[in-house]
Amino acid sequence: MEQFMADVRAYAAQFGITPSTVIQKARVGGGGTWAKWESGDSSPTLRTVDRLRAYLAENPPPDADRAEDAA
Repeated sequence: MEQFMADVRAYAAQFGITPSTVIQKARVGGGGTWAKWESGDSSPTLRTVDRLRAYLAENPPPDADRAEDAA
């Protein structure tokens, strides 16, 4: 779970947005979802994690495209 949370934070940072905005854009939760996950008041289901990971993969940061081209 810690790696998942770190991945979402890193993804959000690359876009200059908050992790809660990523959650909303991926349509896996509302504005308070991330805060609940961080505080431990709730946890994402495996289905939610899978959907969010799919969103991250389908919507890479602009720098990721250039990094792939350089490789």
